[in-house]
Amino acid sequence: MSPGERQSLATVARALKVSTASVSNAFNRPDRVSDELRSRVLEHARSVGYAGPDPAARQLRRGRTDVVGLVFTDDLAFAFEDQASVVFLAGVAEACGASGRNLLMLAAGTPSAGSTRGTSGGPITAAAAVDGLIVYSVPDADPHLAAAVERGLPVVVVDQPRDHPHADWVGLDDRAAARDLARHVVELGHRRIGVICTRLGTTRYNGPASQERRLSATYAVQRERLAGLFEGFAEVGIGEGDVEVEERFLASRASGGEGLDAILSRRPDVTAICCLADVLALGVLDAAGRRGLRVAKDLTVTGFDDIPESADAGLTTVHQPLGLKGREAGRLLLERLAEAAPGRAVSGRHPRRVLLPAIIQVRRSSGPVTERSTS
Repeated sequence: MSPGERQSLATVARALKVSTASVSNAFNRPDRVSDELRSRVLEHARSVGYAGPDPAARQLRRGRTDVVGLVFTDDLAFAFEDQASVVFLAGVAEACGASGRNLLMLAAGTPSAGSTRGTSGGPITAAAAVDGLIVYSVPDADPHLAAAVERGLPVVVVDQPRDHPHADWVGLDDRAAARDLARHVVELGHRRIGVICTRLGTTRYNGPASQERRLSATYAVQRERLAGLFEGFAEVGIGEGDVEVEERFLASRASGGEGLDAILSRRPDVTAICCLADVLALGVLDAAGRRGLRVAKDLTVTGFDDIPESADAGLTTVHQPLGLKGREAGRLLLERLAEAAPGRAVSGRHPRRVLLPAIIQVRRSSGPVTERSTS
């Protein structure tokens, strides 16, 4: 070996006067070489600081990485802080683990944070070393989803967008579920209602959400949930102009409390608040307590998702099977990977759709309307 020569499979084979295939088998397929030869190879490799064949190179030769990518359109920390995301992620991990696949999380960052591009200057999915992608709840015309489809990768979209022509989909009938929730609220006698939703667009905004803004929302889930609520309200004659809608860019407890304060500043006579995410509703419960409002008596509060904390809080909400959603997304993608030969585009295949059940979970945060002082 020349001084300073970088150790490789070839240099080890040359030093031991064996074939490169024998050295490779000693590391990767020990059943194909004798114990004596394997011991010699490993001992020499250790002595010269050679750790073995590059696994990335081996994966490239095989035409696959055994890695599934999961795209989050938020900061990476959000995936571990948001309870709905945590339960969903556990479901995906369970499916991947059962198949021997690894999971690579790709965080695109919040839309307005300027971090939606990868290190190469393009979408983070453009060069990700993955066999397929699960894309979790992205806006319409998302560049990361578009780049994944353009590569011919198998793609499963979770929640939104709903009808991509080249991707499988897993999610709920958000409109129908929200309509059922609205019916529950109006059946309790509520007519003065406020709604708090999460971001409707990719530009940071907090404030009243006009009808025009709601209809042009680029996030399909919030668009559909709002539409379902208004359909349910309309059944008893409540028009869109009669409902205060407050949009909050971040889905957090603090945002829920801020949303309640904003609505009550405009409509202090509101008797019910419908939140389009449980985390917002939990924040409303906090803020109602600070204001001295009795939940379910002075103020009915509802959520959407049924995250683990909601049951303890007694929150009336829409239950969706978050863990099952993750497992189903993993199952769909793994089936696509099993069907596809390495490097073969799957864009011509008919997309599959998995519609998950959603039910209204009535708890102690909702109650019949009562008159209260608005002074």
